[in-house]
Amino acid sequence: MAKLWGGRFSKNTDVKVDDFNSSIRFDKRMYRQDIRGSIAHAKMLGKQNIIPAEDAEKIIEGLQGILEDIEAGKISFMIDAEDIHMNIETILTQRIGDAGKRLHTGRSRNDQVALDIRMYLSDEAAEISEMLLQLRSTLISLAKEHTETVMPGYTHLQKAQPVTLAHHLMAYYEMFKRDCARLEDCVGRMKVMPLGSGALAGTTYPLDREFVAGELGFEKITANSLDGVSDRDFCIELAGCLSIIMMHLSRFCEELILWSSHEFSFVEMDDAYSTGSSIMPQKKNPDVAELIRGKTGRVYGHLMGLLTTMKGIPLAYNKDMQEDKEPIFDSVDTVKMCLPVFIDMLASMKVKKDKMLQGAKGGFTNATDAADYLVKKGVPFREAHGIVGRMVFYAIENEKNLDDFTMEEFKEFSEKIDDDIYNAISMDTCVNERKLVGGPAKEAVNSAIAAAEAELK
Repeated sequence: MAKLWGGRFSKNTDVKVDDFNSSIRFDKRMYRQDIRGSIAHAKMLGKQNIIPAEDAEKIIEGLQGILEDIEAGKISFMIDAEDIHMNIETILTQRIGDAGKRLHTGRSRNDQVALDIRMYLSDEAAEISEMLLQLRSTLISLAKEHTETVMPGYTHLQKAQPVTLAHHLMAYYEMFKRDCARLEDCVGRMKVMPLGSGALAGTTYPLDREFVAGELGFEKITANSLDGVSDRDFCIELAGCLSIIMMHLSRFCEELILWSSHEFSFVEMDDAYSTGSSIMPQKKNPDVAELIRGKTGRVYGHLMGLLTTMKGIPLAYNKDMQEDKEPIFDSVDTVKMCLPVFIDMLASMKVKKDKMLQGAKGGFTNATDAADYLVKKGVPFREAHGIVGRMVFYAIENEKNLDDFTMEEFKEFSEKIDDDIYNAISMDTCVNERKLVGGPAKEAVNSAIAAAEAELK
């Protein structure tokens, strides 16, 4: 097959080079965006009398037919046509003749691919945002069920203070809320229309770039033609956003893996989201959570790959930039694969409330409240801290919890302590007296849930 750019060459490229150079294997997924961009470009060429109006109409009609045939599975793309752009242009010319050869007037593959990938990634980011909204909704639903499910909160993976499962879940709600905001912010910079930048220096044709931008839903056009074709910041930025999403999923999965272990027994994964062992009959493994945790490294790797690919490229376009697509496409695919299965896994897990409460009662999670109790009795906090520290040491030595102390034992540490300490250090008090905005008290968490529901609406 003769190359569309082959006029300057005296012989064909090697067959191996055709395969090596071709990107159709992975950029064919941008066919919708490529055709949408070409239709807008053709409309503009006709409107500006750069090509005859009847040719513009033929091109648009031909492109619409190609789109229908691709969707119907009637078209096979050609390796030796290199990429999605040249495949579609070749098919168009075969179907409508010389009019198809006019489509590329005032356009380069450099600004064409920059347009396609911006449009494609914008569409994909919108789908991921919808998935994140579903995840946030699932977290709200679960949180509503567990505003009174007391569990231990941790620092350094050591028991620290009691919280509720609802409070813990709403922490992840905040993370995924930020992920949505990051995606929206990223797409704002992505939705800048580069068509008209040409290969690198624009064109002498009187293109109406604003018209094309309006047709395609872009609010802005690129301000510099060199930057228009060589910018891949939006790919890197999206890869960063996706990496942070995966980091949040991985942190959550790590906790679910721990919680489902025999040592914790806080939750049990549904059978549909667990696997067994080929040798150990008793095993119920949280493989879905582990695989999501593992895939996080894959997405991180793509971010570093993109940064490394772009770090030494002089202006303007270079063939290295073809290597932007597979990493960002795979990152998008990975996140879109992980989110739905994670949502279903989370929604179906069984929460063992009694085990969580038992866990909260161990490990002296009420020690801070004991110190606060003394402060309210007039003891300086640093002194109260030392008193309770000695109480904890005594409790460890005698294998008991603070709640188990007799009044005589309490009095050995401070005469300020009275019978009201038992209520002050109960799990219910420890949780529900923390009523500040952002705290674990039921009323504070309910306010957070109400605010979250209002945001989603």
